Amino acid sequence: MNILVVGGGGREHALVMKINESEKADKIFCVPGNGGISRYAECISDIKATDIDGVVETAKKVNADLVVVAPDDPLVLGMVDELNKQGFATFGPNKDAAIIEGSKVFSKNLMKKYNIPTAEYETFSSAIDAVNYLKERNEYPIVIKADGLALGKGVIIAQDFKEAEDAVKSIMEDKIFGASGSKIVIEEFLTGPEVSVLCFTDGTTIKPMISSMDHKRALDGDQGLNTGGMGTIAPNPYYTDAIAKECMTTIFKPTIDAMNNENRTFKGCLYFGLMLTPKGPKVIEYNCRFGDPETQVVLPLLDTDIVDIMMAIYNDKLDSINIRWKNETAACVVMASGGYPKKYETGKLIEGLDERGQVSGAFVYHAGTKFEDKSFYTAGGRVLNVTATGKNLKEALSQSYNCVKKIKFENSHCRTDIGARALAAEED
Repeated sequence: MNILVVGGGGREHALVMKINESEKADKIFCVPGNGGISRYAECISDIKATDIDGVVETAKKVNADLVVVAPDDPLVLGMVDELNKQGFATFGPNKDAAIIEGSKVFSKNLMKKYNIPTAEYETFSSAIDAVNYLKERNEYPIVIKADGLALGKGVIIAQDFKEAEDAVKSIMEDKIFGASGSKIVIEEFLTGPEVSVLCFTDGTTIKPMISSMDHKRALDGDQGLNTGGMGTIAPNPYYTDAIAKECMTTIFKPTIDAMNNENRTFKGCLYFGLMLTPKGPKVIEYNCRFGDPETQVVLPLLDTDIVDIMMAIYNDKLDSINIRWKNETAACVVMASGGYPKKYETGKLIEGLDERGQVSGAFVYHAGTKFEDKSFYTAGGRVLNVTATGKNLKEALSQSYNCVKKIKFENSHCRTDIGARALAAEED
C-alpha cells in the first residue's frame, strides 16, 4: 500500500514509524513532514498540512491507498470530506464530527444534553457578559477557554478576578487566539489526577488505547507557562481497571452514541482528556485526533498492525480486530529549544543522532527538525521527543533520560521530573 500521512510534528513521526512496521506499507509519503520523518518517508515539504487541494492532488500523484490526516486543523477544515469525495480511503473524522474539538461550545453543550460528566460551565459571545458573570460567580481558580482551535494553548486558569478579567479581554477583545476567541467557555476548576485516553472508533465500536499522562507546564514541578506538552508516560497509574470500566459506561460509549444521534458519526481516533475528581471521572476536553505527545508513548506499546486497524475503521469493521498491547511501560521526554513556549531560536545543529535521526535505546520522534547536508538542525519550539520503554515506569524513565543525555544542541531544555509524581504514587 502507498500511505500518505498529513502533518509534520512528533505525533506524525510516531505514526510514520509505526506504519513503517506494517507489512502492508510499501511506500510512505508525508505532507509536509520534517527532518526526522524524511528518514522514514518521502516528504512533500512545499505543501502545508491545511492545504486541502494540495493534499488531494498529492494523494492522486502518489496513488495513495490510505491517507492519514493527523492534525486538528485540516480535520476541522474538512480535509477528510474532500478526500472521501475523491475516492480515497482515509483515517480521521469528517468535518461534522471534528467539531467535537473544533468548538468547545459545541462539545460542552453536547455533554450537557447527553448527561456526560464534565465541569459546570457557561458560554459567552460578549466580553461584557463574561466579566459580569465572573463578578457574580466569584469562585477561584476558574477556567477560561477559547471556543476554537488554539494550538493546545487556548485555556487559561485564572487564580482571581483580575486574572480572569484579563483572560477574557485578551481572548475576546485582543484576539490573542484570533477568531477562535470569538466565543469562550467559562467553567469550574476541577481537581484530581489528569488522564488522557485515546480511543479507536468506527462510530459503532470503540476500543480504548493504553492510558497516558501528559505534563503541560514548561518547568519542573508543573511550574511555568502552558505548552503543547513537555513529556508523557503510559500507562497512567491513576487509571485503574475499575475507572476504565466506569469511563466506558459513563463517558466513552455515551459520547459515540451522542455523536451518532446528532448525525455526526465519529470515525478515527477520539481523544478523551479526563480529570479523576472526587465525584468520579469527568471530561475536561475532547480532541478529534491522536494527542501530542501522548501518541509518542502509546504507539510504541501497540502490538497490532496499525494499518489493519485504520483500514478496519474506514470499512466499519473495527469489531473484527483484536487489538493487542505490550505489557510494558513507556516514557517520553521532550527536548525543547531554550525560551519555548515564548521566543526561541532555530537552526541549531543537533549532535548525537545517527543517520536516521535516532539513538540506541529509544525512539526519537522529531517534532521540529530539518535535515540538511547530512545533519539535523532545530526547526521548532519542541524539537525531539525521546521515548523509551521498560518493564516498569522507573526503568522506562531511566532509559529515556539516559538517551536524552546522548543528544545535544545549543540551549536545549527539558523537564527533569517527567513521571516523578506518578512514580512516587506507584511506590506508595
